[in-house]
Formats: sequence, C-alpha cells, structure tokens
Amino acid sequence: MNAPSLNAIQLAGYIDHTLLRPDATVAEIKNLCADAREYGFSSVCVNGSWVAQACHFLEGSNVRVSCVVGFPLGAMAGDVKRFETETAVDDGAHEIDVVLNIALLKQGEDRQVMRELVDVAEAADERTVKVILETCLLTDDEKVRACHLIVESGAHFVKTSTGFGAMGATVADVQLLRKTVGPKFGVKASGGIRATQAALALIQAGANRLGTSSGVAIVQGLPP
Repeated sequence: MNAPSLNAIQLAGYIDHTLLRPDATVAEIKNLCADAREYGFSSVCVNGSWVAQACHFLEGSNVRVSCVVGFPLGAMAGDVKRFETETAVDDGAHEIDVVLNIALLKQGEDRQVMRELVDVAEAADERTVKVILETCLLTDDEKVRACHLIVESGAHFVKTSTGFGAMGATVADVQLLRKTVGPKFGVKASGGIRATQAALALIQAGANRLGTSSGVAIVQGLPP
C-alpha cells in the first residue's frame, strides 16, 4: 500500500508524544510539553505522577494529557487500575492508556477482563480510554478476542504495545486490529516507531493514533 499523503502538521495530529521512562525529570516533562505545543501533537503521554505537572505546562493549549494506568505489566488488581484512573482524572488527565491483564486473557477469564475494562471506562468518566494489548505476547486469536472485549467495554481505542515489551507496533498487527474493530473504533500503534516512513505505514495500515517518543523527528521528516 502507498503511504498516506500528509504534511507535518497533519501527521503531528496523530501523535501522542510520549515520555514514560522511570527516570524522567520535571525538566524533561517540561520539554515534552513544549515540543507538543510547538508541533501540535494530539497529546503528551506520561506516568501518573506527572499528570498535574503536564496539565500545568500545557495550560491554554489544545494538547491533551494522556496518563498510563496499570503500566507497564497490567498485572495488578483491577481495583488498583480503577483507583489509578480516578487519581489521573482528578489530576486533570484527558485520556487514559490502560494495560490489559494479559494472563487473565490467556486463561480465558474474559468476564474478569471485561470487569476491569468496564471499571476503568466508568472511572474515566467519558474521557478517552485506550487499552494496551502488548501484542507481542498474544496469538492472533487472542488479539481478536481482546478487541471484541475492548469494543464492548466502553473503551475507545485498542493499542498495540507498551513500548516496554520485546516488540512494538507492526503493520500486520495494526491491520488485524483495524479489521477486527471496524472502521470507526480507535486503533493506536505504539512501540518502536522512530521514523517518518514507519509512522506513515502504520497510519496506512489503519492506525489513527501513534504513540512515540520520537515525535519531533518523525514530523520533521515531512514538509510543513
């Protein structure tokens, strides 16, 4: 497939500009937010302890603040994920990126997976919820089953990866997720996206949001 025809401003609108390293400093969060303002990224994506600070740095802009929940393993209790979501909302988060409980999915405990996702969607109080699958740990059948649960749960996006797994986003996975959730549901590609052409290929495959810490370099690869 041919890459979509986008300029730098349009491509920036797909990007969640991300900084999730455990050693990130307040100065780096401030720079992340400054880049997001300058380039017009869709959001910044940060850990929960930085949400209030990021909201402060982005005050008066159209850039949203996304907060990761249950990150990066997804293996904590569902009540913890709900509390994390409530805290992020209280701190000003506009979007929630929550890691699905991979073991529960693999064990076929779909009802419990659904309960967790519904709890997070309810706690998000109509804010956008993106559910991270960590696709490198799942079979295609498990990815499809997860997508059906996510669509039914009240979430808004299915997301490929945390960026902390063995592999990140692939064109094949994005195509599978898009085929499964249909044309109107959100698909976010994340993990290992560092180059402009790779970003465009994932958009062509069906992603309508990209999570990357290389947003500036990616948009600089296109004309304004």
